[in-house]
Amino acid sequence: MDGELGDFLRSRRARIQPEEVGLPSYGRRRVPGLRREEVAQLAGVSVDYYIRLEQGRGPSVSDAVLDAIARVLNMDETEHAYLRTVARPRRTKSSRPAAPRVRPGVQLILDGMERVPAFVIGRRLDVLAWNALADALNGFSRMAAGERNAARQVFLDPAARDLFPDWSAVAAQNVAQLHLNAGHHPDDSGMAALIGELSLKSEDFRRLWADHEVMECRFGVKRVRHPVAGLLTLPYETLTVPADPEQTIVVYTPEPGSETAERLALLGSWATTRAR
Repeated sequence: MDGELGDFLRSRRARIQPEEVGLPSYGRRRVPGLRREEVAQLAGVSVDYYIRLEQGRGPSVSDAVLDAIARVLNMDETEHAYLRTVARPRRTKSSRPAAPRVRPGVQLILDGMERVPAFVIGRRLDVLAWNALADALNGFSRMAAGERNAARQVFLDPAARDLFPDWSAVAAQNVAQLHLNAGHHPDDSGMAALIGELSLKSEDFRRLWADHEVMECRFGVKRVRHPVAGLLTLPYETLTVPADPEQTIVVYTPEPGSETAERLALLGSWATTRAR
């Protein structure tokens, strides 16, 4: 993640046109969007200060300056928070992190959700735990431990484009969430290894990663084409585990009585019968 601050600011500058911030757009521009000099002027800092900030050579930057830059570059709440994070990264001693574990109480919560698929993901998008219906839907128990990762599935599994009819949107969402998490953990060697592997093996991942989009996926809708249950439209909600904020419970919440809810019920019955 070295150089992430500069890369992120340049990507945000590129999407803002001069006329959007009241500047004339005449003259040939070598790069798209705003120039560094224009951002500095609008944010009320010197050009040299802003250049050093993009190059990662600046002093400890204040909240006021970061807030001004975020305003000029029209950042949303998540991007603004990410800017603060990568501008002042928290460094920790490099060590091999222990494998994350889900507490038994959290597993009991998952198992108690018999009518909806629910699972836990970690900061690297690894799937750490799941209930029976989530297993019937996604086949987690049949995967090797290293394969239970949302990003690896989307970018490295050839079946992913059939599984997710809206593959492009799912892929972009995964990268944006992973990018956000990586910014919060610049010294995570496992995260760096995952990003390196995906960058090496997937041109789509490399392209999306270079966009520097960041997004927290709190809720939404995902469509899944299951080989047994057929096409499912799955609204989802995410819940942070209070005792471990880096673990997130994802729950699919189809409308009761909907076609998807009925298909999930049949899928659950099919999986139970098959297990017996």
